[in-house]
Amino acid sequence: MPQNGVYLFSENGKPLYVGRSNRLRGRYTAHCGKSSPHNAAAFAFKLARESTGKMTASYVAGKDDRKTLMQDPAFKQAFEDAKARIRKMDYRFVEEADQVKQALLEIYCTVVLKTPYNDFDTH
Repeated sequence: MPQNGVYLFSENGKPLYVGRSNRLRGRYTAHCGKSSPHNAAAFAFKLARESTGKMTASYVAGKDDRKTLMQDPAFKQAFEDAKARIRKMDYRFVEEADQVKQALLEIYCTVVLKTPYNDFDTH
């Protein structure tokens, strides 16, 4: 596996999430490792939000923020289930060391593949 590049998670042939990293192997583990914390597993966190209906992100402590959600046993279980689901997904990658090309490729793949779990919103 190359060190740097753009990666894709897909399930049953459907592209779901595109990302980029300068440490592809470690980033894969961060997304779905059994001990991955919520702040390292953005895709799993989005899947957990979807399955629990907690779709609106909050940046106010104690109001559906990440830390508060992870204290909810049902949400925590949904997060663990999401990481297990991701471990079963197809994972593909393309080597790209140049940071600008990486960013453009991530955006291009997200747009062309219409991956539902990517967003480029500012938070």
